Amino acid sequence: MPVLSEAELTQRALAVRLLVLDVDGVLTDGTLYFAASGEELKAFNIQDGLGIKLLQASGVEVAIVTGRASRALELRASELGIGRLVQGAQDKVAAFSTLLEALALESRQAACVGDDLPDLPLILRCGLGVAVPEAPLALLDRAHYVTRRTGGRGAVREVCELLMQAQGTLPRAMETFLR
Repeated sequence: MPVLSEAELTQRALAVRLLVLDVDGVLTDGTLYFAASGEELKAFNIQDGLGIKLLQASGVEVAIVTGRASRALELRASELGIGRLVQGAQDKVAAFSTLLEALALESRQAACVGDDLPDLPLILRCGLGVAVPEAPLALLDRAHYVTRRTGGRGAVREVCELLMQAQGTLPRAMETFLR
Protein backbone atom coordinates (compact mmCIF):
# COMPACT_ATOMS: atom_id res chain seq x y z
CA MET A 1 0.00 0.00 0.00
CA PRO A 2 1.32 3.47 -0.77
CA VAL A 3 2.21 5.00 2.53
CA LEU A 4 1.02 8.58 2.64
CA SER A 5 1.90 10.96 5.38
CA GLU A 6 -0.98 12.65 7.15
CA ALA A 7 -0.12 15.83 5.22
CA GLU A 8 -0.18 14.02 1.83
CA LEU A 9 -3.51 12.38 2.63
CA THR A 10 -4.95 15.73 3.70
CA GLN A 11 -3.69 17.40 0.50
CA ARG A 12 -5.32 14.76 -1.67
CA ALA A 13 -8.57 14.93 0.32
CA LEU A 14 -8.59 18.72 0.16
CA ALA A 15 -8.79 18.64 -3.65
CA VAL A 16 -11.76 16.23 -3.80
CA ARG A 17 -14.98 17.56 -5.33
CA LEU A 18 -16.43 14.18 -6.38
CA LEU A 19 -16.73 10.95 -4.39
CA VAL A 20 -17.34 7.88 -6.58
CA LEU A 21 -18.65 4.79 -4.81
CA ASP A 22 -18.98 1.17 -5.81
CA VAL A 23 -21.96 -0.63 -4.29
CA ASP A 24 -21.51 -4.32 -3.47
CA GLY A 25 -18.72 -4.53 -0.90
CA VAL A 26 -18.62 -0.76 -0.35
CA LEU A 27 -22.17 0.49 0.30
CA THR A 28 -23.14 -3.08 1.24
CA ASP A 29 -21.19 -5.88 2.89
CA GLY A 30 -20.92 -7.60 -0.48
CA THR A 31 -23.43 -10.33 0.24
CA LEU A 32 -26.06 -10.80 -2.48
CA TYR A 33 -29.56 -11.59 -1.24
CA PHE A 34 -32.24 -12.98 -3.55
CA ALA A 35 -35.90 -13.40 -2.64
CA ALA A 36 -37.74 -16.52 -3.83
CA SER A 37 -39.27 -14.31 -6.52
CA GLY A 38 -35.78 -13.60 -7.87
CA GLU A 39 -35.80 -10.01 -6.61
CA GLU A 40 -32.40 -8.82 -5.42
CA LEU A 41 -32.33 -7.35 -1.91
CA LYS A 42 -29.63 -5.09 -0.51
CA ALA A 43 -28.86 -3.92 3.01
CA PHE A 44 -27.43 -0.40 3.37
CA ASN A 45 -25.82 1.16 6.43
CA ILE A 46 -27.72 4.14 7.85
CA GLN A 47 -24.49 5.81 9.07
CA ASP A 48 -23.06 5.67 5.56
CA GLY A 49 -26.23 7.37 4.35
CA LEU A 50 -25.93 10.26 6.79
CA GLY A 51 -22.25 10.63 5.91
CA ILE A 52 -23.19 10.94 2.23
CA LYS A 53 -25.83 13.57 2.99
CA LEU A 54 -23.40 15.58 5.11
CA LEU A 55 -20.72 15.38 2.43
CA GLN A 56 -23.16 16.53 -0.25
CA ALA A 57 -24.26 19.43 1.95
CA SER A 58 -20.59 20.43 2.25
CA GLY A 59 -20.39 20.83 -1.53
CA VAL A 60 -18.87 17.52 -2.62
CA GLU A 61 -20.75 15.64 -5.35
CA VAL A 62 -21.41 11.93 -4.78
CA ALA A 63 -21.80 9.41 -7.61
CA ILE A 64 -22.28 5.67 -7.76
CA VAL A 65 -20.66 3.53 -10.45
CA THR A 66 -21.47 -0.18 -10.27
CA GLY A 67 -21.29 -3.17 -12.55
CA ARG A 68 -24.63 -4.53 -11.36
CA ALA A 69 -28.13 -3.08 -11.68
CA SER A 70 -30.68 -3.09 -8.87
CA ARG A 71 -34.01 -1.43 -8.18
CA ALA A 72 -33.11 -1.39 -4.47
CA LEU A 73 -30.05 0.72 -5.32
CA GLU A 74 -32.15 3.13 -7.39
CA LEU A 75 -34.42 3.65 -4.38
CA ARG A 76 -31.52 4.16 -1.97
CA ALA A 77 -29.71 6.57 -4.31
CA SER A 78 -32.92 8.56 -4.75
CA GLU A 79 -33.47 8.66 -0.99
CA LEU A 80 -29.94 10.04 -0.52
CA GLY A 81 -30.26 12.58 -3.33
CA ILE A 82 -27.59 10.91 -5.46
CA GLY A 83 -28.50 11.86 -9.01
CA ARG A 84 -25.38 10.48 -10.65
CA LEU A 85 -26.00 6.74 -10.66
CA VAL A 86 -24.36 4.50 -13.28
CA GLN A 87 -25.57 0.90 -13.08
CA GLY A 88 -24.45 -2.01 -15.23
CA ALA A 89 -21.13 -0.27 -15.97
CA GLN A 90 -19.02 -2.78 -17.88
CA ASP A 91 -16.40 -0.06 -18.37
CA LYS A 92 -16.02 1.88 -15.13
CA VAL A 93 -13.25 4.04 -16.60
CA ALA A 94 -15.59 5.30 -19.33
CA ALA A 95 -18.28 6.02 -16.72
CA PHE A 96 -15.71 7.85 -14.56
CA SER A 97 -14.52 9.91 -17.53
CA THR A 98 -18.10 10.86 -18.37
CA LEU A 99 -18.69 11.99 -14.77
CA LEU A 100 -15.54 14.10 -14.75
CA GLU A 101 -16.48 15.71 -18.05
CA ALA A 102 -20.06 16.43 -16.93
CA LEU A 103 -18.78 18.09 -13.75
CA ALA A 104 -15.80 19.81 -15.42
CA LEU A 105 -13.39 18.15 -12.99
CA GLU A 106 -9.95 16.62 -13.26
CA SER A 107 -9.28 13.10 -12.02
CA ARG A 108 -7.20 14.47 -9.12
CA GLN A 109 -10.42 16.08 -7.83
CA ALA A 110 -12.11 12.71 -7.40
CA ALA A 111 -11.95 10.10 -4.68
CA CYS A 112 -13.04 6.55 -5.47
CA VAL A 113 -13.94 3.80 -3.01
CA GLY A 114 -13.73 0.20 -4.17
CA ASP A 115 -13.57 -3.34 -2.91
CA ASP A 116 -12.50 -5.54 -5.82
CA LEU A 117 -10.59 -5.76 -9.10
CA PRO A 118 -13.20 -4.00 -11.30
CA ASP A 119 -12.58 -0.91 -9.13
CA LEU A 120 -8.80 -0.97 -9.57
CA PRO A 121 -8.72 1.19 -12.74
CA LEU A 122 -10.55 3.97 -10.88
CA ILE A 123 -8.34 3.62 -7.80
CA LEU A 124 -5.34 4.12 -10.10
CA ARG A 125 -6.81 7.16 -11.90
CA CYS A 126 -8.36 9.25 -9.16
CA GLY A 127 -6.70 11.71 -6.82
CA LEU A 128 -7.62 9.73 -3.72
CA GLY A 129 -8.02 5.98 -4.14
CA VAL A 130 -9.67 4.22 -1.21
CA ALA A 131 -10.11 0.51 -0.55
CA VAL A 132 -12.07 -1.29 2.12
CA PRO A 133 -10.00 -3.68 4.29
CA GLU A 134 -11.47 -6.85 2.78
CA ALA A 135 -10.35 -5.84 -0.73
CA PRO A 136 -7.78 -8.02 -2.51
CA LEU A 137 -4.10 -7.18 -2.21
CA ALA A 138 -4.05 -5.63 -5.68
CA LEU A 139 -6.29 -2.84 -4.36
CA LEU A 140 -4.82 -2.66 -0.87
CA ASP A 141 -1.32 -2.29 -2.33
CA ARG A 142 -2.35 0.57 -4.62
CA ALA A 143 -4.91 2.51 -2.58
CA HIS A 144 -3.89 5.78 -0.96
CA TYR A 145 -6.07 4.95 2.03
CA VAL A 146 -7.63 1.79 3.45
CA THR A 147 -10.64 2.28 5.69
CA ARG A 148 -10.73 0.87 9.19
CA ARG A 149 -14.43 0.10 8.87
CA THR A 150 -15.60 -2.56 6.45
CA GLY A 151 -17.83 -2.26 3.41
CA GLY A 152 -21.49 -1.88 4.35
CA ARG A 153 -20.45 -1.24 7.96
CA GLY A 154 -19.41 2.40 7.98
CA ALA A 155 -16.52 2.53 5.48
CA VAL A 156 -18.29 5.17 3.39
CA ARG A 157 -19.04 7.27 6.48
CA GLU A 158 -15.36 7.09 7.40
CA VAL A 159 -14.36 8.39 3.96
CA CYS A 160 -16.98 11.16 4.06
CA GLU A 161 -15.68 12.34 7.43
CA LEU A 162 -12.06 12.11 6.26
CA LEU A 163 -12.88 14.38 3.29
CA MET A 164 -14.88 16.82 5.41
CA GLN A 165 -12.17 16.96 8.09
CA ALA A 166 -9.51 17.76 5.47
CA GLN A 167 -11.74 20.40 3.87
CA GLY A 168 -12.65 22.00 7.20
CA THR A 169 -16.39 21.34 6.79
CA LEU A 170 -16.84 18.62 9.43
CA PRO A 171 -16.99 20.94 12.47
CA ARG A 172 -19.73 23.03 10.86
CA ALA A 173 -21.71 19.88 10.00
CA MET A 174 -21.37 18.67 13.59
CA GLU A 175 -22.76 21.95 14.98
CA THR A 176 -26.20 20.98 13.70
CA PHE A 177 -26.21 17.99 16.04
CA LEU A 178 -24.61 19.73 19.02
CA ARG A 179 -27.35 22.34 19.45
